[in-house]
Amino acid sequence: MKWLVLVHVLSSIIGVGPTFFAHVLLRRSQTLPELRSSLAMNKKLELFPKVGGSLAVLSGLALFFAGEYGKFTQMWLLGSLILYVIIQIIVIAIITPRANRLSAWVFDPHNAAAAALPAEQSSLHAQVNRLFYAATACGVLLFSFMIMKP
Repeated sequence: MKWLVLVHVLSSIIGVGPTFFAHVLLRRSQTLPELRSSLAMNKKLELFPKVGGSLAVLSGLALFFAGEYGKFTQMWLLGSLILYVIIQIIVIAIITPRANRLSAWVFDPHNAAAAALPAEQSSLHAQVNRLFYAATACGVLLFSFMIMKP
């Protein structure tokens, strides 16, 4: 059981962790070369939430069914699962398409000499950054539920 708790905690940190600094990585006050580098790094970091987050959910469910945590409908338990799903929706369904559109423009060879982002891409960049803040807030609440559980 201790190993399962260890796997759960580590996979949670690894899975949700990149969300906590993605808004710093994609901050607005960057030059285009810095943004290119940040977007490339962000693309590499996408693997961690996919693998770690999935493992966290599976190990969390295994812990619930193997342990004596009470009813599944407890606020900390159901709330944690709902928050995790919200984070996934924000990151996968909302941020990723916007970040991909931004990346398409940023990495287009025709735009290599551009000095700044055009209005549409600047708006996408701002949206992605704000959405990562929202995902971070959900992540803080998620970890709070896990730590403060009865």
